[in-house]
Amino acid sequence: MNIYVGNLLQSLSETELKEVFQAYGAVQSAAIIKDKITGDSRGFGFVEMPNRDEALKAISVLNGRDLKGRNMTVNEAKPRTDGPRGGGGFGRRF
Repeated sequence: MNIYVGNLLQSLSETELKEVFQAYGAVQSAAIIKDKITGDSRGFGFVEMPNRDEALKAISVLNGRDLKGRNMTVNEAKPRTDGPRGGGGFGRRF
């Protein structure tokens, strides 16, 4: 199960994020999303847990929990939609 984790401290490492979730079960991967230009953390990431029951337990316990002074937002990740993000252009609006 893919889990979204938001409101992360800029200095948090992927290893630290993984360790937080390992307390609730096996973690396949943990990734913190970084800005393409600066390489700085964007303050959110994703954790992949293969066991759905363990993942749901981690979500229920960790959502809103303090991690190094920040209250994490933890929920099931929504599928990414790669499409136009709107805005701009010369299209007609009705």
